Amino acid sequence: MSDAILTVLIAMLGGAIRVSTPFMFVALGECLTEKSGRVNLGLEGTLVMGAMVAYAASYHTGSPWLGVLAAGVAGSALGAMHGSICGLPKVNDVAVGIAMMLFGVGLAFFFGKPYIQPTAPRLDSIPLGFWSDNVNLKSALQVNPLFFVGIVVALVLAWALRNTRWGLVVRTVGDSAPAARAMGISVNLVRLLTTTVGGFLAGVGGAFLSLSYPGSWNQGLSSGQGLMAVALVIFARWSPVRCVYAALLFGAAGAIGPSLQSIGVTQGYYFFNAAPYILTLIIMIATSSATHSARDMPGELSMAK
Repeated sequence: MSDAILTVLIAMLGGAIRVSTPFMFVALGECLTEKSGRVNLGLEGTLVMGAMVAYAASYHTGSPWLGVLAAGVAGSALGAMHGSICGLPKVNDVAVGIAMMLFGVGLAFFFGKPYIQPTAPRLDSIPLGFWSDNVNLKSALQVNPLFFVGIVVALVLAWALRNTRWGLVVRTVGDSAPAARAMGISVNLVRLLTTTVGGFLAGVGGAFLSLSYPGSWNQGLSSGQGLMAVALVIFARWSPVRCVYAALLFGAAGAIGPSLQSIGVTQGYYFFNAAPYILTLIIMIATSSATHSARDMPGELSMAK
């Protein structure tokens, strides 16, 4: 029994690291966007588009890192499009986000059909379990470099939002657009830039899906991770560092089903695979009226008004 529990825990550790990485990038992108007072529900489409572009670029160039860069550029383009449309008068950012989600997913499916069968070069993982003789632990500690990149991005973003003039401008725009305008800040420009950078991060998250885990391009790749990232940001109370912790929690929840299956537990397999979605629902209910979330929420968000 103890060996089975250890196997499950190791599998959940590996799953948490792998599954959390795209969550992390999308959540950090959404966290930055919401810090400026805008919600981008289109990041699901950006994630899928990033996955397709990364796979296509890796296939044609032979370099998965060029694929990651191409995914970020594609995500930036969708983010800039979202930001530009939302900058128009009397435009609802939530409605635009839903439209952009459908647009991004549809575009990725249309242009991605030729890349469903071919095999593209994948991102190599770092074998951090070299010191152990445990095969399961070695497998769990095959960590993709993008995981560490995401942690660095979170730390840099958290520091910049607290300690730089740029961070002060973003937070001011997110808390009070009239105050920002009174200071001579272009609210639309700041939100356009943050939405563009947020799209870049979401595109990189998509690259992880197609070039690392699960490591292929198909039309069911995302499974709603872009939308769940919005709940993750609320749960993290708009903190980049807490987004990393929340992403690991979501990743561990997503790894429950495969972990139990690895020791032969198949009863209720599909229920355990639904754990991330159940967790999302619980978080949304738990934080919908929480006073601490209301206190940390940027004042310009539509949900705060």
